[in-house]
Parts: sequence; structure tokens; C-alpha cells
Amino acid sequence: MRRLFGSVRARATLAATFVVAVALVAAGIAVLFSLRSNLYEQAGTEAERAARTVAADLAGGTAYDELSLDGDRPVQVVDASGTLVAASEDLERISGTGVDAVRPRASAGGGSGAADGAGEDGDDDDSDDDSGGGHNGGRGNDDALEPGEIGDDADFSDGTATIDGESADYRFAAVEVEVEVQDRGTLTVYAGSPLTAEQSAVRTALTVMLIGFPLLLAVMAGVTWLVTRRALRPVEGIRGEMAAITASEDLARRVPVPDTHDEVARLARTTNETLAVLEASVERQRRFVADASHELRSPIASLRTQLEVGVAHPELLDVPGAVEDTVRLQRLAADLLLLARLDAGEGPGDARFDLGALVRREAAQRAGVTVDAAAVEVAGSRGQVGRVLANLLDNARRHARSRTAVTLRTEGPWAVLAVADDGAGVPEHERERIFERFVRLDDARSRDDGGAGLGLAIARDVARRHGGTLTVREAPGGGALFELRLPAGRSPAGGGPAATDGRAARADAPR
Repeated sequence: MRRLFGSVRARATLAATFVVAVALVAAGIAVLFSLRSNLYEQAGTEAERAARTVAADLAGGTAYDELSLDGDRPVQVVDASGTLVAASEDLERISGTGVDAVRPRASAGGGSGAADGAGEDGDDDDSDDDSGGGHNGGRGNDDALEPGEIGDDADFSDGTATIDGESADYRFAAVEVEVEVQDRGTLTVYAGSPLTAEQSAVRTALTVMLIGFPLLLAVMAGVTWLVTRRALRPVEGIRGEMAAITASEDLARRVPVPDTHDEVARLARTTNETLAVLEASVERQRRFVADASHELRSPIASLRTQLEVGVAHPELLDVPGAVEDTVRLQRLAADLLLLARLDAGEGPGDARFDLGALVRREAAQRAGVTVDAAAVEVAGSRGQVGRVLANLLDNARRHARSRTAVTLRTEGPWAVLAVADDGAGVPEHERERIFERFVRLDDARSRDDGGAGLGLAIARDVARRHGGTLTVREAPGGGALFELRLPAGRSPAGGGPAATDGRAARADAPR
């Protein structure tokens, strides 16, 4: 059960069913109340019409015993004192009108038309009609009816009546009429309209709702379940394929993309893009490990051979060669360690230093390098930026024919360092490839003078982590021109006095 309700399909179906159920109940209640109100209003209208018909006869002087009283509906005529003076012939019991008497009494001024005494209740006195005093509708003297006038307003009430042995609920209307004949005065006519049809209609509507609503909810729940299942089927396919990829560790596989333009299709495409990036990252990691192992094997093997020869024949030990191999091994280990730290997300820091002074110091350690460097303050890791300068200068020295030129200037928010040599340059189709790890061009494949192919890769990674760029193009006088751009006067994280220029600086950076 917990697993069932833990699925998106089950929760969506339950939520939709609950919302529809609440809406149906609210709508059903509103319909029932509206239907009951309309039917009761209709019954009241019929009762008022019957009461006014009798009132019209009384206003015309018709005697009580000559009134046309519908035997199928309860009718009472009550005088101002609350005495019943006329009623339907077969009326046996009544409630809801305020007058419980069902047989007319002979009144003092009733004269002709009044029935004998109280009929079956002839021994009762007028005290039985304790509500008679208010049957003039509460009119004051100022609102008295004129002789022969019928009141404009009708009062309504609900009650029951028994006619010829059949009891039913009725809607009663009370209408006043002023009769001058035989000094009858103000009379009140009560007429009832049966509510049987109205109640039957309401009960029928309620029965239909009680039967139809559950069926409708069941159909709606089933449709929601099927639609949700169909909509989530691609998601299950994505999940299954991801589980298979995880089990097989085959990152070359891709999840199926549904032929739609909805969120599921976008999820599938994004998942495939993530898998592609992950596959490329793992492939780079594998290649990196393989290349690093290959690069480490050579100096280690050479150093081991020289040491083994030195142990067996001390006079043949090549001490300078062993030292050179050790230094190369040390540099390679340092490069690999720096790349590992960069890949782990090591931040550049926000220390401020003079880039011009750093450039002059690095250039002074190498012969044949001319420097034109102004004082420019940058923020970041002095050691990492120094490694970038050293790598660029060493790369230029290896490829230059006679000279290497270094310039440092500012361009807006950027500190621009340019390192140019007069060598053969870098072919245009290789200008991005040389920044990949362990990549050496054909003329630099010798490990003795070409390095391991990590210097430029480290330089670009450091530049990017400092919020800058590193690019290469042809120098004006031939050869290669490496251009390093770093944000001047602010930290890579966006702090510092020039932080407000960060977005503009990044937008202006060459790509």
C-alpha cells in the first residue's frame, strides 16, 4: 500500500479524484438548493393563486357555503377574531396556518352560509384558536383595506394537511380580503399547494447524484490513471535505461527521447546531454591517467636504469643525467598535482599583487626576453599566475629563433599580458588543440625539450579560474602571440573596487 501511494501516478489520481469530488459535492448541493427553492416558489405561487380566487369570491359577496373550495387542496377562511368560518369539505387535519380547526363555527354575523357549530369539534370553544388575533397580517389602522379590496401581499408557510384520509406536506399562502357584506370585516384566506411533486423531484435529483457521482468519480479516476500512466511511461523508460547504464557502467548509452515537445522530452534530452558530458569527463580522466602513467614511466625507468648501472659500475654513473631526470619527474609531479587541485575546484583566492613586478621577475630568470610591463594590480593566487607566466615563457623560449617579447598593459577593466616569439607559430587549426592536456605538436614531441604537454593546459585552466582568458594568434612579426587577460583591480569572485565592472569585463573578454 505504501509503495502504491508512493507513486506519482497514484498521488495524481487521488488528488484529481479528491478535487473533482469536492467540486461535484459543492455543485450538487447548489443544484439541490436551487431546485428546491424554485419548486417551493412555484408551489407558493399556485397556493397564492388559489387563495386569491377564494378571496375574490368573498369580496364579491359570495356566502361561505357557496364558495368554490377545491376539495383536493386545503382551504381555510378565518375572520378577524381567528374563527374558522369556511374550510374545504374533506379537510380532516391541518397544521402550519396557525388555525388547527377544520370545521367552521357559526359566527355572530355569519348568518347564512355558516356551517353548524363546530362539526365534529362542536364542543370546543374559541380558545382552541389561540393564534387568531394576528390574522389581519399585522396591519395597522393606517394600512386597513378598503371594502372589497384584496391585500397585495401574501404570507407563506409550510405545514401538513389530511384530506379524505391522505396526508401530505403543503405550501400555504395567506391572503387578506375586506368584506362588507353581513359585517364580515377582514377575512384571511389560507390555501395550500401540495409539495409532493417538488419533494419527489428533489429526491429524484438526490438519488441521481448519489448514484451518478460515484460512477463519474470512478470513470474520472480511471481516465486519470490511464492518462497519467501514458504520460509517465517515457519517464519509466528513462529510469529503466539509467538503471541499466548504472549497472553496466556504459556511459555511451543514451536514454530514449519521446517524440513530444513536453517536459518529459526536455528531461530526456537534458539527461542525454548530462550523460554526454559525463562520458567526455570520464574519457578525459582515463586519457589523463593513461598519459600521466606514460609520462611518468619514462623518467622513472631512465632514472632507475642509471641508478642500477651506478650500483654495478660506479664509474659509469651519469649523475647529471640522473639529476635531470629527477628534476623533470619533479616538475611533472608538480604539474599533475596542480591539475588535480584545479579539477577539485580549488579557488584562486583574492590576494592582491602587482602583475608587472611578477612579470619582470619571471623574465629576469630567462635569457633573451625583453619586457615592457607597467604596474598593474590583479587579484588571485600569485603562485598560480606565476606558474602561467613561467609556462608561457618556457613555451616561447623553446620555439623562438632568437627573441621573446613580453608586454603588459591595461585595456579598460582588463590587464593584458602578451608573450610573443619569432618562431614558426601555431597553425590556425591547432590553436585550440594545444591547450588540451598532454598534447604536443609534431615539432615538440621530444620529451627532452618539449615537456609533457601540460603547461598550456594548466595556463588556460588557471586563467579561466581567475575570471580571464588565454588565447593564441599569429604575432605581428611572425611566430606565436599568447595573450593572457585578467580582471584588473578586482578579485575573481567579483569583490574589490572594480567589482561593478565585472559583468562588462566578462562581456568584453575574447572567446
